[in-house]
Amino acid sequence: MGLFHVSASPHTRDHVTTNQIMADVAIALIPASAFGVYYFGLNALVILCVSMLTCVLSEYIYNKLMKTPQTPYECSALVTGLLLGMNLPASVPIWIPILGGVFAIIVVKQLYGGLGHNFMNPALAARCFLLISFAGRMTNFTVTGVKESGVSSETVYKVLNGASSVDGISGATPLAVMKAGGEADLFDLFFGFTGGTIGETSALMILIGAIYLIARKVISLRIPLTYILTVAVFALCFGGRGLDANYLLGQVFGGGLMLGAFFMATDYVTSPITPMGQIVFGVLLGIFTGIFRIFGGSAEGVSYAIIFCNLLVPLIEKVTMPRAFGCKKRRKG
Repeated sequence: MGLFHVSASPHTRDHVTTNQIMADVAIALIPASAFGVYYFGLNALVILCVSMLTCVLSEYIYNKLMKTPQTPYECSALVTGLLLGMNLPASVPIWIPILGGVFAIIVVKQLYGGLGHNFMNPALAARCFLLISFAGRMTNFTVTGVKESGVSSETVYKVLNGASSVDGISGATPLAVMKAGGEADLFDLFFGFTGGTIGETSALMILIGAIYLIARKVISLRIPLTYILTVAVFALCFGGRGLDANYLLGQVFGGGLMLGAFFMATDYVTSPITPMGQIVFGVLLGIFTGIFRIFGGSAEGVSYAIIFCNLLVPLIEKVTMPRAFGCKKRRKG
């Protein structure tokens, strides 16, 4: 009887390489990041460049010290830096993206084995670390040239934080305005002329990048559509506004939902590989985002929802893994 020689996974191979996928993601992020620089000014460009440079250098220095192979052509550190920069306000000081980049690459990525082994999205993990550590700087959104929403920044700040002082608050995001009882300007929200982080404000530019990724077959629509639809349904059921189109569309286009749904929830390493698992993952993302947004103290919740659901991916894949061909269903008892 002959021996079966079984090689290590993966058993299904493709001609597409990691650097091609990362390059496509970087290209798809150009419209949103370019609009962020246009709208927020040159300081946004500095933040993006510093974040990318920090991530690339952090990976290089770590590999040098650990005497592991250098893989700059994979562009994964570059994409992590770009995503981190896009998730930062344009008003943060230079040391914020430096600290975040080091945390993303060294702590979240490299200490767990590098690309393919990180248990959560490095860019979002770094953003959450910065939000917890420097909440004031990370929620100070400088807004210029945006039409008045009818609810002042002072009112929003008091509603969300219970504070009597608004020093350092320069503008309110649409989600914060809606949480305070106001309405969002859907035109400004869709095109991006509103407050927020560098890369999350323009839903149009994010959709352009998403269409590119879909056309290149880098991502599928399972996770993004399930995620966005679940958020809309959750807001309809628990938002307290009923069938208010302004509120529902504001929840969809506002904050980091579009950016997170298409560019971070679809990360190959930290998302399920099974079709049913991807749908379950999207539903859980939407539920947690809705809970954080509507019942939480903050108006946003995408980053926390994604990294929390990243931790559930092994369990999701275990539950949704299809039976092998020829394997009978296990009998109860």
